[in-house]
Amino acid sequence: MLHVYCYGMVSPSTVYILDTKFAFPRPNGYAETGRTIPSIGGEAANSAIILAKLGVRTKLDGNWLDSKRASKVLRLLTTYGIDTSRLRTLPHHGTEEIVIADATSRTIFGNYAAFHCGERQWNEPNGADIKNADFVALDPYFREESIDCANLCIKHSTPYVTLDCPYDGFIAQHAAAVVVSHELRNRLYLGRDLHTVFRHYLRRCTGLVIFTFGSEELWYGRRGMRMRKYRPYQITPVDTCGAGDSFRAGILYSLLTGWNDARTIDFAAAVAACVCLTTPHTLNAPGLEGVEDFMRRNRRPS
Repeated sequence: MLHVYCYGMVSPSTVYILDTKFAFPRPNGYAETGRTIPSIGGEAANSAIILAKLGVRTKLDGNWLDSKRASKVLRLLTTYGIDTSRLRTLPHHGTEEIVIADATSRTIFGNYAAFHCGERQWNEPNGADIKNADFVALDPYFREESIDCANLCIKHSTPYVTLDCPYDGFIAQHAAAVVVSHELRNRLYLGRDLHTVFRHYLRRCTGLVIFTFGSEELWYGRRGMRMRKYRPYQITPVDTCGAGDSFRAGILYSLLTGWNDARTIDFAAAVAACVCLTTPHTLNAPGLEGVEDFMRRNRRPS
């Protein structure tokens, strides 16, 4: 069985899903919650869950968990057969998030900014796990340790997929694929021509480059090739939490399988669409058979 090492964010999460009659309110506004659901946040955690559902043996490593909340997270993760033996629990550490979701958006409240600018609260990447893995899902948020993870991948010839890295950064430049969302573009490249930014990625990165735009057309390409566009599956989402994380997992699974870029993008988009049709986050998303069934039912004209 194929094996993936996921290094990155894991966070306890509580999802408040708004009643369908309401959208996320403006300041001083009002909305009613329909359901409240315990879940798991974090890019690495959601990617690991999707990969496990797709039949990939998955090991999760990353930030430390608060000992008061860790049991909920570990219990949910082990339900999917994910190896959590590397996760460490300590009092008063880690992150926690509250997500408020309506049909088209998700708004996150948490302590991520304080977590990232404070003292280190995450493991160093494990070289043996990287060497033994067929692929790595790498979150870029752990400062030098994330760069160390990329270097270990290169040392052991283990390809990795990452997300939201700047084009002049080491992690993006050596990835088998990098997925860039509006969050990074708005933070680093706001006001710049995105076609120019995309070309910068293509010139500097050795792998597949993908710009996502939510439900709008995404862009993808490789160095020396023209940019291509892809229109995602048109759905009425139930919950968009974890869509980007699951899209990355779909990319990684497709590269593991050896598919070409067009099929890779189509499959990853289908995985993300299936996640958006369930709630919360990735917990109740379908496995491989369900994703393939969704693709058959929503087959595009050739």
